[in-house]
Amino acid sequence: MVPTEPAGGPLTTGHGRTSIADTVVSKIAGIAAREVHGVHELGGSASRAVGALRERIPGASVNHSQGVSVEVGEKQAAVGIDIVAEYGVSIADLATGIRRNVIAALERMTGLEVVEVDITVHDVFIADEQPGDVAASRLSRVE
Repeated sequence: MVPTEPAGGPLTTGHGRTSIADTVVSKIAGIAAREVHGVHELGGSASRAVGALRERIPGASVNHSQGVSVEVGEKQAAVGIDIVAEYGVSIADLATGIRRNVIAALERMTGLEVVEVDITVHDVFIADEQPGDVAASRLSRVE
């Protein structure tokens, strides 16, 4: 009789092996990170600029893996997430919430063990600040 219990983890059984593409892991991680209250946006300034241009193209879809990098092995995954935090939110608590949500989603949906979730906070979003305000305020201080 062929064993049906996991021989090498939940992705390898006596009936075959399941491999999960990096893009699947990054998309799940990106969606899970965005679900956390206090995350304004994902990505550093360059990837956010590209994402903004992409959204203006008719029929273009949202890139759920923007700001997410992953390394996926046969049984484990490591994730890096770049974010913009909302002003007033505890960044330490935000990072803890992101890690918890990303790990839970990835382990539940993929069966991979998440060994680390590194988070880089690139900016803080202030609701009443216009996109050019930061550059303008810096220029006025220099003058």
